[in-house]
Amino acid sequence: MIKITAEFLINRRKMQWESHHDIRKDEYFVKGVAYEITQNDELREEIIDDPSKLIELCFTVVNKDKREEPFFLNEVQKEFMNILNQAIKDFDEGLITNISLLVLKGRQQGFTTLISAYQLAATTTRKNFEGLTLADESSNAEAIFQNKAKFIYDRLPEILKPTEKYNSKRQLLFEKLNSSWTINTATKEVGRSRTINFFHGSECAFWRDGISSIQASLGETFTKNAIKIYESTANGFNDFREMWKSGAHINCFFQWWKTKEYRLNFETKNMRTKFLNDIDRNKGEWIYDRLKWLRDEKKLDENQLYWYFKKYQGYIDKELIKQEYPCTPDEAFVASGKCYFNKDNIIKRIDLLEEQENTIEDIGYFKHDIVIKNDRKVITDIKWISDPLGCIKLIKKPEEYKPYVLGGDTAGEGSDSFTGIVTDNTNGKIVAVLKHEQDETFYTRQIYCLGWYYNKALIGLETNFSTYPTKMLAEEYEYPNLYVRDKEDDYTGKIVKAYGFRTDRITRPLILAELQRIFEEEIEKITDIDILKEALTFIKNEKGRAEAQEGCHDDLIMGTAITYYIASQQTTSRIYPTGEKPRDSIYQFNEDEYIEDEGQEIEII
Repeated sequence: MIKITAEFLINRRKMQWESHHDIRKDEYFVKGVAYEITQNDELREEIIDDPSKLIELCFTVVNKDKREEPFFLNEVQKEFMNILNQAIKDFDEGLITNISLLVLKGRQQGFTTLISAYQLAATTTRKNFEGLTLADESSNAEAIFQNKAKFIYDRLPEILKPTEKYNSKRQLLFEKLNSSWTINTATKEVGRSRTINFFHGSECAFWRDGISSIQASLGETFTKNAIKIYESTANGFNDFREMWKSGAHINCFFQWWKTKEYRLNFETKNMRTKFLNDIDRNKGEWIYDRLKWLRDEKKLDENQLYWYFKKYQGYIDKELIKQEYPCTPDEAFVASGKCYFNKDNIIKRIDLLEEQENTIEDIGYFKHDIVIKNDRKVITDIKWISDPLGCIKLIKKPEEYKPYVLGGDTAGEGSDSFTGIVTDNTNGKIVAVLKHEQDETFYTRQIYCLGWYYNKALIGLETNFSTYPTKMLAEEYEYPNLYVRDKEDDYTGKIVKAYGFRTDRITRPLILAELQRIFEEEIEKITDIDILKEALTFIKNEKGRAEAQEGCHDDLIMGTAITYYIASQQTTSRIYPTGEKPRDSIYQFNEDEYIEDEGQEIEII
């Protein structure tokens, strides 16, 4: 007597489908399987233990040709399930402390469909199961619910459907099992759910609020044995790339050629001959060098090569082929759009800094007191406080008598953070970076302290969206070394002096062009990885304007550009004051050391 197992029935379903390709006949077969599941305790336990078996036994999907067919796992999906099942086993045996998988993939390899089907299978068979899927867009969340969850569920035999109810929150809820699966959009407002034991982050590299903020929003909602799967195509050097490089997750990379459908027949014999000859003839051209590598090293056949070549030809921005159909994990993490800066230089610089140890000397903030002196506020008793959660990174602490420059971008339209970038003006290297999202008063006082810390650095802050920091530095705190620009008087038309940097249609291209030159010729001056990562997502849009890629930021880039531009007002040589003894400590500030302005009056903005 043949033992009825899941594997036996799956193979039987595959054989019958190959013989007729008739969805109605398949439905009849699935009804028989469903009845067997309800009667066979061993079979039912087998499915509960491994939900992917229910997928191949009973699930129906719509293929790329918009036709219904049985859900049989492809080679990539099988490989992923093997990795997941091994991770579950390793966790149960105490070999790993959590089950967290990162899936870096190309377009349309079927992972969202597979993981959604897995959750559906688990939700319909397991007691006390709670799954959560977060998508990058509301429309994608709706598509997952309607086209994957509800479509598959509606086509199941009634005998396999637990008592359920739908609600407006894209949720399947099965009351008798006390199980549910919720599908939502990834936002900071996603809130805390009940205890989650299966989490799926879909296209997480494109979450507008970033992965880290979503994780913070979810809080401690996961069970100890929760399965967490983050899957995405790459989107530059963002949170997803940080997770990939961290080593804290099981990384799963699936090259595009593992998907069998990614192959293309030649139109004619002559096209085939020309294509194969071109691969060897066109040395030095990236696409042909890549095709040669794929042929010789990865052993891809000519139809796979031709598919890749045709896909490459279809892109206006040829770099997108690396992101959407990556051959290696490293090449996947590139910016979409045309990067404004030298992308290769940036990636090499990031890799170099990541390999080095102790690239940051300290992290923290400045503590200080505020006293009233001569009817004005004076910042005094400035002390550096080391704090890993602080808003200031000290890449290289100040050296006595060295000249420094501090430029910054204030939070406003199109930006979320206040930034401050300090450079050593003897060599142009970045020595400190400030970035935070707090109020302007805090920012202004930290900038003041940072400027004093770096030998009364020249300070020039952007004044487009807020003049408050510059106004406070000049009037309230009387900082002695502020950047001064020429400004046309609105009433007289005369050129007058004004504090602060103004970004406009003339200055913006200038400061970005200079920063572009630095990234091209002197990238060793850029010592901060966060600035480099932001540069990778700083692109030229369709109209040729340089700006942050959608969903990304340019606060650090603009702050850096301002810093290098204003540096001409600061000396490039060490300043040794006559008659002044070197300080015993960099923290010995003297609030009476102010430079009296004996020239013309300077405006604040």
